[in-house]
Amino acid sequence: MGFHLSITKKLSVRTILMLTSFVLTFTSVKAQDAKVGEGIFKANCTSCHAIDRQVIGPALKDVDKRWADKGLLKKFIVASQEVIKSGDKYAADLFQKYNGTVMPNHNLSDAELDSLLAYIKTEGDKPAEVAAAPAAGAAAGTDGTLVNNYTIGGLILLIVVLLVVMVVLNRVNGSLDRLIRMKNGEALENFVKVVKEKISNFKWMLRNKKKVFWFLLLFMGAFSVWGWDQMWNINVNTGYQPTQPIKFSHEIHAGLNQVNCQYCHSGAFKSKNASIPSANVCMNCHNYVQATEKYNGEISPEIKKIYTALDYNPETRTYGTNTKPIEWIRVHNLPDFAYFNHSQHTTVAGIACQTCHGPVQAMQEVSQFAPLTMVWCINCHKATEVKSKGNAYYDKLLATHEEIKKGKKVTAAMLGGLECVKCHY
Repeated sequence: MGFHLSITKKLSVRTILMLTSFVLTFTSVKAQDAKVGEGIFKANCTSCHAIDRQVIGPALKDVDKRWADKGLLKKFIVASQEVIKSGDKYAADLFQKYNGTVMPNHNLSDAELDSLLAYIKTEGDKPAEVAAAPAAGAAAGTDGTLVNNYTIGGLILLIVVLLVVMVVLNRVNGSLDRLIRMKNGEALENFVKVVKEKISNFKWMLRNKKKVFWFLLLFMGAFSVWGWDQMWNINVNTGYQPTQPIKFSHEIHAGLNQVNCQYCHSGAFKSKNASIPSANVCMNCHNYVQATEKYNGEISPEIKKIYTALDYNPETRTYGTNTKPIEWIRVHNLPDFAYFNHSQHTTVAGIACQTCHGPVQAMQEVSQFAPLTMVWCINCHKATEVKSKGNAYYDKLLATHEEIKKGKKVTAAMLGGLECVKCHY
């Protein structure tokens, strides 16, 4: 009987282990499929879709339930227009509902489509409060960056604590050593001796007038140089980098996406001021580009600030009346008595924006690159060669000079005297 119970017990344990192994394996495979699907979703879908809300296209939650034929859903993901042209009513109605917005084709294998749908189902089945809030991994990268940051922070904290403990122990050891010496009468005698030596040396220095004179002269010279340098740098704000209301990255826009400076700062090429682009200029792109990849399918919080300023609803694509200006903080600022015309430098002289503003295409946040002092401007004017050939401005000047040589009448208007900025700042 005991032998039989022993065998039964062993079989039960083996059965439990086998079932557990099977469940873990199945769960692991499912999790792996969803994980693969997450990468596919972020690479192909997030620019137009989110799980639980409409972006450009519909929310994808329960998409497998809305399509009666899963195979047709896969075909629609790969080549939506072919399914619409085949006469499928649901696909045609969907196309019309979203104003005929064409979904791009996706070259995905059947296994990749299964993984993508598994990820959408996994995310869609989450409770609303879980799905709405970004996961810890999403806040700092799904690759475990958050855990790594905590680990590194913990190690740094441990090292700091150990250093503090070492310093405290060292001071305690020194204090005990002094107490022992004081008990033996050594510390007090040494202390008195050191104080007497320092007082004696100080009195000797004061009696030596030549050394005192040279020391004061050296101190005054060093202080004068330092003071002169500080005065020259008053209102020189090289490196000034204020925190802007929106974290606009020039590195992404001007560097990675190669947006021309003139697209946003059109005034720099035709007027005195470079001008700050209105939020409507931002919306030319961000009406469609919402940067959801790093925010668990949610719109970037920085782009949301543009929407708030314009009172724009991304789901209905409508504008409200409660608009608010974006209060940008000026970075480059010249004194009121200094006149600077952007168009003279960019259009006439052909100077690149980076000459004064530095490599903005590599800056996350713009800072003042050049000192913008009078000496800096004069040195630039001395070194910059005037390129007059093929330049309309200098062609006009040469034509005016030819008129003068011929004895014809030349007015101030011919030399740009009608330009507003000649009188108005």
